[in-house]
Amino acid sequence: MSEPVNRARRTLNETPADRLVGGVGDVLAGSYGITHVELYQVDYRLAELLPLTEGDSITSPGHPAWRAFDHQSPILTDGTAWLPVTMRGERRGVLRLSPVADDREVVAALAEIATALAHEVAAVSAGTDVYRAARRTQRLTLAAEMQWDLLPGRSRIRPSFSLAGQLEPAYAVRGDSFDWSDDGERLWLSTINGTGEGVAASLLTSLATHALRNARRAGLSLADQAALADQAIYDLYRGEQHLSALLMELDLRSGMMTVVDAGSPRLVLLRDGDVTEQPLEAQFPLGMFEATDYHEQKFPLERGDRVFVVSDGVVEATGQHVRYGETALDRFLRRTGPMAPLDAVRSLIGDLRAFVAGDLVDDAVVVCLDWTGPQP
Repeated sequence: MSEPVNRARRTLNETPADRLVGGVGDVLAGSYGITHVELYQVDYRLAELLPLTEGDSITSPGHPAWRAFDHQSPILTDGTAWLPVTMRGERRGVLRLSPVADDREVVAALAEIATALAHEVAAVSAGTDVYRAARRTQRLTLAAEMQWDLLPGRSRIRPSFSLAGQLEPAYAVRGDSFDWSDDGERLWLSTINGTGEGVAASLLTSLATHALRNARRAGLSLADQAALADQAIYDLYRGEQHLSALLMELDLRSGMMTVVDAGSPRLVLLRDGDVTEQPLEAQFPLGMFEATDYHEQKFPLERGDRVFVVSDGVVEATGQHVRYGETALDRFLRRTGPMAPLDAVRSLIGDLRAFVAGDLVDDAVVVCLDWTGPQP
């Protein structure tokens, strides 16, 4: 690792949380003569790259910034470098630097610094609003603010899997959500199709998510995780409120998928270009009845499989009095085969927005999981 990279890492560790970009800019000026530094973060809709301090947002798909974001590789054009700001597969945006020499080693070092910046922004975001506030083009509703803070991230990459998810309408989502966690041997993924309106819907989803996390962290089986969340919701709402959820556990050594379908969103499998809906044993939604007994079912994934989980807000999206429907969904999912999961999710949401000619009215959640096979 070069000395400028080491210096940038030390600076990022020592700089106040709100001055990370300025701090790394000082290092870049002294080491490479770079005079212009700006962080562009992707907004909640995955539709715009927004500057942290000054300048216009970037929306054109062909712009070098979007090319760097989409392909996750540095783009150098006319002395300006656009570098992915990404941490463990979580794409936060791009770093714009100029002037930058057309030198492969220099660009590689700058790319390392952009990655270090991504890690540091993630580390400090819990203690400052600077980066969250700059990521939005409009005010989030209170319910949406609660939902986005509940998420583990929007994308995740490990050698054995890639994962991404998105909520819509991004600035006004109410009850739909997703959660995930992995420990190197297993991946847990839950997708919630929320019910209700506004803050009440977010509170219900938050209770379910935290109950599932509490059970998962206690080492309970997937069926027992569902039972604990079911009881927590029933104890508070006595059956008057409930929600649908799909709980999944993937064995990263074998590819065996364990599922509990609690009135769940739709699970679709893309294998060798064919799209099929995975048959699931439908069980009661969480919180509908007291002491529901949940059952697990298993099915194997094959190397290269892609799994989509979509809530009813996707299939039932309506434009010109016509539903989007299963046929259009399957056709579009088939076209996402070559895309990375986050690109596939973003493309599907974009297609839905085009179909309804604007933002979705009802909540929708889309999660995409690629199983790349067991790794050493």
